Amino acid sequence: MKRNLLLVAILGSLVFPALVQTQEPQLSAPTNPVYSPGSSVDTQGVKNYLLGPGDVIDVRVFGQGDLNSIAEVDSDGNISSLPFLDKPIAAKCRTEKEIQKDIAVAYSKYLKNPQISVRIAEKKSRAPATVFGAVRQPTRVMMLRKARLNEVVATSGGFTERAAGTIQIVHTEPIMCPQPGEEAQAAPLDPDKPPMEIVKLSELRAGKPQANPMIRPGDYILVTEAEPVYVIGSVFNPQSIYLTEQLTLSRALAIVGGVRKEGKLNDVRIHRQKPGAQDQEIIRVDYNAIRKNKAPDVMLQSYDVIDVPEAGPLSAARILPTLVGALTGGLGNTASAIGPAVFQNRTIR
Repeated sequence: MKRNLLLVAILGSLVFPALVQTQEPQLSAPTNPVYSPGSSVDTQGVKNYLLGPGDVIDVRVFGQGDLNSIAEVDSDGNISSLPFLDKPIAAKCRTEKEIQKDIAVAYSKYLKNPQISVRIAEKKSRAPATVFGAVRQPTRVMMLRKARLNEVVATSGGFTERAAGTIQIVHTEPIMCPQPGEEAQAAPLDPDKPPMEIVKLSELRAGKPQANPMIRPGDYILVTEAEPVYVIGSVFNPQSIYLTEQLTLSRALAIVGGVRKEGKLNDVRIHRQKPGAQDQEIIRVDYNAIRKNKAPDVMLQSYDVIDVPEAGPLSAARILPTLVGALTGGLGNTASAIGPAVFQNRTIR
């Protein structure tokens, strides 16, 4: 028994250090104050990837180790650095299998029935798309294949509550390998006026096809951030809220919990900054009429201040709570509230 335990201890002392040495270190993700590390829209791999300038291939010639090489697709879209080949191999917008056949034909001048293997070592021809603005995590997305807007935005964690309602997509590069019908998008771009698309967030969420376009490599996708609207006065939760698409007075008051009982519904005031001026205009709104569908709701603008005033202690909205308070023992507090109001309204004869 002791002999067996000694044997186990010896084997453990030999095997355990080897396991520790071969274990790969755990690398933490690099930190960035603005953008997360570049992620890919395709975690399953890319089939039929079309090469472009900057991509790197690994060429293997079986039985001829001196012909093995690593080659990069040049700016013209060709591979021109393979040993003993004086004629470039066209690579742009072609798959590795297509290139493999051309390399085999080229080496057949020197070798009998050459066996060639071509593997893409690095995919660097597509610039990442950048998503920023009102998203959970601004991200640079590696565009290894075609992807639509909703898929690219999903890699950044989706929209935040500050999303204003529009998404701006700026194309910085033409389509490198256009499909039928995309030829016009393959033309060189005007650097002074790059094309831009504007998508409505509501239409994207509704699933409308025109609001979910294809994203190109190098695109900048800005989810616009909303500006504030302020709700103060006699409401349950006074606060600033974000001016999302189609924000009305009724929706704003609902977001803050509604109007308190003592609120003056027939005289809600919206303080709005005049364009190019320092003073404000005051828009007086009968919210009661809006609730009864007797008046149209009011569309809000950036930096509007919604003030719901409090009705006086002798107004129709507050007279009953005032009397109830007096009868239930709050006479002292009630008198202190009513007294000044009554005195101010006395007429001295």
